[in-house]
Amino acid sequence: MRGGAWLGMGSIAEQAVRFARNMLLARILAPGAFGTMAIVISSASLVDMLTDVGVRAAIIQNPRGSETAYLNASWWIGLGRSIFSYSIIFAMAPWIAHFYDRPELSGLLRVALLSVLFNGAMSPRSALAQREMKLGRWAAITNGGGICGVILTVALSFYMRNVWALAIGYSGENAFRLLLSYVLCPGLPLRHFDRNSARELLMFSRGIFGLAPLNLIISRADIFVLGRLYPLAALGLYTMAVALVTTPSIFCTNMLGQTLMPALSTIQEDAHRLNRVLLEVTSWLLLIGMPAAVFIFLSAPSLLRLAYGARYIAAAGPLSVASVVVFLTVLNSVPTIVLFAKGYPALHRHSVVVSAVAMLVVVYPACRILGPVGGQVAALLATSFGYLIQLILLRSVTGLNLFRYGAALVLPTLGSVAMLIIVLGGRRLGLVVRPSTDIAFCAASCLIPFALCAAVRLRSSNRAHILYASKATESAAAR
Repeated sequence: MRGGAWLGMGSIAEQAVRFARNMLLARILAPGAFGTMAIVISSASLVDMLTDVGVRAAIIQNPRGSETAYLNASWWIGLGRSIFSYSIIFAMAPWIAHFYDRPELSGLLRVALLSVLFNGAMSPRSALAQREMKLGRWAAITNGGGICGVILTVALSFYMRNVWALAIGYSGENAFRLLLSYVLCPGLPLRHFDRNSARELLMFSRGIFGLAPLNLIISRADIFVLGRLYPLAALGLYTMAVALVTTPSIFCTNMLGQTLMPALSTIQEDAHRLNRVLLEVTSWLLLIGMPAAVFIFLSAPSLLRLAYGARYIAAAGPLSVASVVVFLTVLNSVPTIVLFAKGYPALHRHSVVVSAVAMLVVVYPACRILGPVGGQVAALLATSFGYLIQLILLRSVTGLNLFRYGAALVLPTLGSVAMLIIVLGGRRLGLVVRPSTDIAFCAASCLIPFALCAAVRLRSSNRAHILYASKATESAAAR
């Protein structure tokens, strides 16, 4: 809880600053600038993730993760990977620019993805902040660097008024994180390279090999296809609209990953406790997330008008569907964390393969037929398939009761249906006129069912905790 509080404060501050930045830059820069930057980040991330070896996850999961030799080996492997990735990006930049017929992409790629080098050179002891749950330091590094980078981007945008401000600011975020990592977690890498530690690290990496590029296909294939089929201005509208929901999604998944991963790794041999945590966390995510997704789905045009201006209303369709995609993604992160904590990242890879294949099959025809909204429709299908497969796989690892898991859906579904009835009924009666009124009405309609369902859930959760405590006491007495 303490770690979550630190991460929560840091993430909320960073995401609030990012949201304010987007609102401001949407009025300073043309939509095409955001479309160009989306291609830059997607293209470069594809290369970077192809070489991902999961160094940070290995440090957290491995019992030897805190040893100096292990940390040192992980630093050298991470640095070598980042240099290799940037070399490929540098060489491929002209080809990517030619593919999209945008000569400026070459220079933008080479500047923006300096962030890969900065990330690989972070202090070797910075990963211990996560492993040991000293998350105040980790929040200061990641969120503090992000906030500094956002401020740099805004300042440059007033001066440059073009996409270069976004590219420089993007690389600047990791430059600030690099600096903060050595200030808050001091410790220089050693020349000695321990081969046994490196071998252990790479054994874990084999389990996650391919996960990063597969996840990138799921999350970025729509950008590649839309960037090829439609003007950059349309892609910019799409990107900025989807960013409204991906921002809170990143916050939630980061919070869950950075608090649950080290916590569950310590109880990885106790399947019963793992399932209890999984069900408890999922129940609250459903209770909070489902009404929130319905709220965004219903108020998408009003949210875009107030956040970015009238011209962004055209992207209301993608935003509505993206709210559901993000909701499923956050739910799916909990089973993913359980599999990683148990040391079975390869099983998670099976579900990601299914999602990636579905995305590749569906995304082009969906975008061609449905337009930009097709990108999120494809993402919704891919995410749904992967989520279902992962639950089935998790059952074989922890003995998860899928019936109990599905029962957690009932209460939030009833609350969301009540919200739909209230909002659609109010609109039918003409109670909503302006965008601000519409958002306030939808928010109030969300809070009322949530409050009722939360009260029921709290009562049920307390009964379950009391029952579990009594059983634990009886078991201890018997021993």
